[in-house]
Amino acid sequence: MRIPCPDFAHNFAPSILREYDIRGTFGKTLFEADAYALGRSFGAILGPRESIVVGRDGRLSSPVLEAALVHGLADAGVNVIRVGLGPTPMLYFAEASVPQVKGGIQVTGSHNPADHNGFKMVFAGAPFFGADITRLGSIAASGACPAAEHRGAVTHKHVLPAYVDRLIQGLAACDPSGLSRLRVGWDAGNGAAGPSLERLLAQLPGEHHLLYSEVDGRFPNHHPDPTIDANLADLRALVAAKNLDFGLAFDGDADRIGVIDSLGRVLDADQLLLLFARDVLARHPGARVIADVKASRTVFDGIDTLGGQAEMAPSGHSHIKARMKATGAALGGETSGHFFFADDWFGFDDGLYAAIRLIAAIVRIGASVTALRDAIPALFKTPELRFPADDLRKFQVVEETAKRLKHAGAQMTEIDGVRVSTPDGWWLLRASNTEAALTARAESDTPEGLQRLLAQIDDHLAASGLVKSAGR
Repeated sequence: MRIPCPDFAHNFAPSILREYDIRGTFGKTLFEADAYALGRSFGAILGPRESIVVGRDGRLSSPVLEAALVHGLADAGVNVIRVGLGPTPMLYFAEASVPQVKGGIQVTGSHNPADHNGFKMVFAGAPFFGADITRLGSIAASGACPAAEHRGAVTHKHVLPAYVDRLIQGLAACDPSGLSRLRVGWDAGNGAAGPSLERLLAQLPGEHHLLYSEVDGRFPNHHPDPTIDANLADLRALVAAKNLDFGLAFDGDADRIGVIDSLGRVLDADQLLLLFARDVLARHPGARVIADVKASRTVFDGIDTLGGQAEMAPSGHSHIKARMKATGAALGGETSGHFFFADDWFGFDDGLYAAIRLIAAIVRIGASVTALRDAIPALFKTPELRFPADDLRKFQVVEETAKRLKHAGAQMTEIDGVRVSTPDGWWLLRASNTEAALTARAESDTPEGLQRLLAQIDDHLAASGLVKSAGR
């Protein structure tokens, strides 16, 4: 039990301690002092003389936050290995592959606006989230993070070459002639993926065209979030102008991927997960595949048809990573574009590795991305719908809805909120883990069925005193 340290105590702004990471607006809710306090607090959990890897993305505030974080870790007696500028998956790779490392922290604002920043963490090969992050706040506030008698060492390690070399191994079992015929567009979005992609594409067979690989934390060309359709406009134009087979885009720290086919149509995360499952299950029959509670029915039905074991998990990349580690699943996917491979990879979410595995899959399957997209059944579904509700009320509304549904004998699951199955399809209502809001989705075989599902969501929102808006 560590005794409180009289010379250091720190209170984080409550809004920056999120479910999956620490995140805020630099200079408003997030400061260098927070980075230093995180280093001291994480160091108290890690313990003196242990080693940690630290990396950063390309945001303008990342260098000063990284420096403060490293200072705090070293003051806690932790040995810090700085891996420098790179995507978050490169930091995860370093944590998994550098000997005697016990944790990792990436300074990153991910897909958020340019003035936002934060920290993603991993501990002993597992995601560090939820109650772990709450514990960090408590440690800092109590002062239970004394400075070590001996300051930790700070060293530097260039891991990008080893990371890219390991990415390329994902194509080892592919027909070289099939790879050489591919023509692909890539959009780094001025994010942290740029240098890795430059090195990767220089070694890949086939024809490759790369947009915006210069790292620029102002994101001058477009916002680094491939799940927003407008951010894919330049990639669409490239694919059309060069008559490419498909296009790939990444978020600001490259742990997520976006894909368009030769016609410029988006492949949503459900479609990508099914494509990945087809390839993985052909090579690992009967493997477990995990999808989040927001995933399409076609995902779970498709995995079953392919002979896999489909499992539904709570939404959120950290939940899926943790569940994969617990079950030994070979593949996982989350509807925001995170994909997790644990057959020939480390099980963490990596947009660049997902791109490599997409290339490998279409070569092994022998069909184009466009044809594979066309083969997936088209259902009628909503995007993620959001309804403002404060952090206490949002959980109460979910509980009230579940109680009404149970009383009515509804067929539902409560893995994360309530997911209700009806003859028309399914709908979901859950409390957001990242903001003061409820989120909902619905999916049906017909437009009329979708409207009936939305009406059910509206009825439950109204019954809990919220404005009807799902069916608008």
